[in-house]
Amino acid sequence: MAKTAKDDEATGSGKQQRGIQSVEVGGRVLHALARARTPLALSDLATSADIAPGQAHAYLVSLTRLGLIKRDELSGRYEPGPLSLRLGLMQLANQPAFRAAVPRVAALAEEIGFSVAICTVAPQGPTIVRYEHAGFPLHVNLHVGTVMSLPATSTGRVFCAHLAPETLQTMWANQSGGAGEIVAPSERKAFDATLAAIRERGIERGIDAPSPGISSLAAPVLDAHGQLCLALTVIGPSGAIDVNWDGPVAGALRQAARDIGADIAAD
Repeated sequence: MAKTAKDDEATGSGKQQRGIQSVEVGGRVLHALARARTPLALSDLATSADIAPGQAHAYLVSLTRLGLIKRDELSGRYEPGPLSLRLGLMQLANQPAFRAAVPRVAALAEEIGFSVAICTVAPQGPTIVRYEHAGFPLHVNLHVGTVMSLPATSTGRVFCAHLAPETLQTMWANQSGGAGEIVAPSERKAFDATLAAIRERGIERGIDAPSPGISSLAAPVLDAHGQLCLALTVIGPSGAIDVNWDGPVAGALRQAARDIGADIAAD
């Protein structure tokens, strides 16, 4: 039986399918926000999406209700919302590195009795995409979507030690508000030495920093080519967690990172 135009439209073959224009305009707003890689004011978002500010506001109201966008109460700027994050995490869940990391991180948290975060590369900086709670309660606001400071956290320094300069440049710019690297020129030599030591040790730590009373250990997950896929970060109260380079927590963390790297290579 011969196919009709209606059949073509239903299956996606033949002529271009008819869509809903208002949805596509809303998509332009989302694309504009994604391109910016930083929260935007209404006027800037409208300009980037090539629509009038009044029209942009109407779309932002609906997109905010859906959770695709959220508005910062203090700055009034717009950024991706919780639904956007959930959709991103769904896509991330299909990535080999993340799939390999989840069960091993759960086992690591149970073994050592401390919370463990999986962090991945994002335009704003190292971002938590999985957080396994364990052991001691922490008086610090860490959750999926938290962005780690590049110079001030153990996780951030691991990323600085292993990422390509062009990738880091975007992160530095976003974290500094476009002012370039956050590390002062006078501190650059010492910071570079720190990064070299991280590559040598395969692990980094933060003691009472950036949050007093909270310490951490972070290790890179590298693929078969030595490229950074993820970072694992163990977090605990400073008086309880052992952050010695050769301590049991550091050893278990290093082993988990190596095992995940091996799983990725075998996938």
